[in-house]
Parts: sequence; structure tokens; C-alpha cells
Amino acid sequence: MSDLRGSMVALVTPFRNGALDEPALRALVQWQLASGTDGLVPGGTTGEGATLTAEEAVRVARICVEEARGRVPVIAGCGTNSTRATIENVRRAKEAGADAALVVTPYYNKPTPEGLFRHFEAVAKQGGLPVVMYNVPSRTSLDMLPDTIARCARLPGIVAVKEASGNAVRVAEIRALGVPDSFSILAGDDMFTLSTLATGGQGVISVVANVAPADLAALCDAFFAGDLGRARAAQIKFAPLVKALFLETNPLPVKHALFRMGKIAHELRLPLVPISEAAAAKVDAAMRDYGGLL
Repeated sequence: MSDLRGSMVALVTPFRNGALDEPALRALVQWQLASGTDGLVPGGTTGEGATLTAEEAVRVARICVEEARGRVPVIAGCGTNSTRATIENVRRAKEAGADAALVVTPYYNKPTPEGLFRHFEAVAKQGGLPVVMYNVPSRTSLDMLPDTIARCARLPGIVAVKEASGNAVRVAEIRALGVPDSFSILAGDDMFTLSTLATGGQGVISVVANVAPADLAALCDAFFAGDLGRARAAQIKFAPLVKALFLETNPLPVKHALFRMGKIAHELRLPLVPISEAAAAKVDAAMRDYGGLL
């Protein structure tokens, strides 16, 4: 597959009456494509991948593939804290037509750096899809450090990392270790989009792109066109909205925002519950202040 680049959406999974809302999902994908989004990432954290059944995860990926029709890559969430289960998920995603697999560092187990390397090595060798590693210590209690990322980046089949450590110098540290030019470093936190691009990254896997896809795509496009002023202005404008979308556990706020925009039902799966009234009011205020969302 070609290098991953630009604005990729960490897509929500819409539910209705406890089941996958397929019409809503197809409509979301079409809106994303029309808005200039460069990639679809279903079944991850924002997509409540942890509570999707294996059949639902395949169906979500297949719907994204059907709607994308090869125009943008589909990177299916496949990671678990079991290497064997992750490989099985990747194989199912491949059968569904996905272009790559998003694989989170194993949570709870807390493997050593050698364990992390062997985990990603096994998934890349046996899963059958290119692998985007996902480093998100706030969720896993495990930070995959630059040396390990760089070691994995040299493995065949490891094509990118979604970097969500919150460390402002992490991208530069990874690049300094001489990872292949074809290896993509993608921001995993919306507020690090511009800084990631400026220090050698290629794009973002974004939560806020669920509600403002055209604007986030425009930020990336402006940077790649050399218009740093426009990219900076977009990043600054996003700041209050991003803050609001993380007032409570993701994806509670972003699902509320999409409900208020009339795009999905306001439904999550236990153990997640709808956002609190106080936080919902703040999300609504941030959406109004941003403009064009409500």
C-alpha cells in the first residue's frame, strides 16, 4: 500500500436499539469522503472496538470498504492484548477487504520492549495485512518507546505508528533513530496534529474529524502546500473543540456531538454510558463557538 498521509478519521460506530446502525454508518462514511478525509479507521477506540463482536467488527470494516471503493485506505481496528486473537482479527479484516490493521499495544499484560517487538512481528508475519501500530499509554498503561518503535518500523509489514503518548518531542525522537522514509508517523491526539507534521509526521488519526472532517483535511492540506499560517490558524481554532470532545471518556463527547448534528442515535455500549448533562452543555457550547456544527 502507498504511504499513509493526511487526515484519517477514527470513525465512531453508530448503534440503534443495541445493534449496528448500518445506514448511519454508510452515511457517515460518505460524508467523510465528500469532506476530503484521506483514510477511514473503524473499530478503534473511538469506534468502541472493544465491545464489537467479531462479526460486527468484520461488518463495520466491510461497510467502510464498500463505501470507500478504493478511494481511501480502510485501516481496521484489530488490536487486543492477545497476540493470537489479534492475528485472527487481522485475518478477518483482510477477508473484509481492509487495507491495513490498527493494532494497539497489548493492554493489561504490560509486555517488555522485547515482548512488544515479538507481538508486532508475529502480527505482521501472520495476519496478512500491513500493520499500523498504536501507542496510547493513557489507555494501556504502557508507553512504547522510540527505540522499540524504530525497531518494529524496520520489520516487513509494519507501515506506520499512531503516536498518542502526549510527548511533544516523540515524533522527532522516532525520526532521529533513522526509521525508513516510507514509515508513517501519525498523530493520535488532535492537538498534536500540526506539531506532528512539523517534526516529520505524515498525518493524524483524528477524533475531531468525526464532526469537522473538511476543516481537519484542510489543515493537513495547508501544511503540505507550505501554508503554515493557514495550518496554524486551523490548529488554534480547533483547540476549544478538541478540549470539549475529551471532557469525558472518548467517544462519549463525540457521539453526543454527532447526535446533536443529527447524524447518529445517542447510543453507546456498556460499560460506556452517555455523556453527563454538564459535559454535554459544554460540548454544545464549544460546537456553537466553533461555528457551522449546530
